[in-house]
Amino acid sequence: MSDDRLNTRRLRDPAKSDLLHLLDGVEQFSDEVFPATQALFESLAQGQAPHTLFITCADSRVSPEMITQTHPGELFVCRNIGNIVPAYGEMLGGVSAVVEYAVIALNVRQIVICGHSDCGAMRGLAGTAPMTAEEMPTVNAWLRNAETARSVVQARNVDSEHRVQALVEENIRLQLMHLRTHPSVAGRLAQKRLDVQGWVYDIGHGRIAVFNEDDDRFESVAEARGRLQQQQGG
Repeated sequence: MSDDRLNTRRLRDPAKSDLLHLLDGVEQFSDEVFPATQALFESLAQGQAPHTLFITCADSRVSPEMITQTHPGELFVCRNIGNIVPAYGEMLGGVSAVVEYAVIALNVRQIVICGHSDCGAMRGLAGTAPMTAEEMPTVNAWLRNAETARSVVQARNVDSEHRVQALVEENIRLQLMHLRTHPSVAGRLAQKRLDVQGWVYDIGHGRIAVFNEDDDRFESVAEARGRLQQQQGG
């Protein structure tokens, strides 16, 4: 973002409650950030035209606008546990509705599914985080949409040290497959009016790895940019 104030992190005052901390942030936004970007928000008040549907995990450490350095109005964001997109018809609900609305009503030009390192959902699938069906039945039911990723990682006999990261990456492959089963997505892909891409965000290093479907591997942003520029130039 061009205005650094949109990315400034306020220090948490331990003497204040979490709610007061949030209200302080709202006040800072209204008094400082909004006046400096008022023209942008006035234009957004008339409607939205995001270019990207960004599907990512609900993890508090993942900030789509900060990672992509985009302004309000550019990303249509969908967040859930494990950045999951159920296959069409399997679990029609919020995610399916978001995908359909973004593609049909908003005419987004690309969809990004973004996973991340140290994902709690993937740690649950890997068995390294307690996530019993008795304690969290809804979470466990939701994670069945990633069960195929666990089966693949188990079949590959990935060692325990790398199992969670392997699940994070395999889950991206799986959710991209699920995404393509949605009629709205399949139609726009057939018309070449939509692009889809899978990312993995490394929280500790601030890096994105982009899934190259042709080579079935994750590559650096520089590699992905070069590949896309070459394709567009061709």
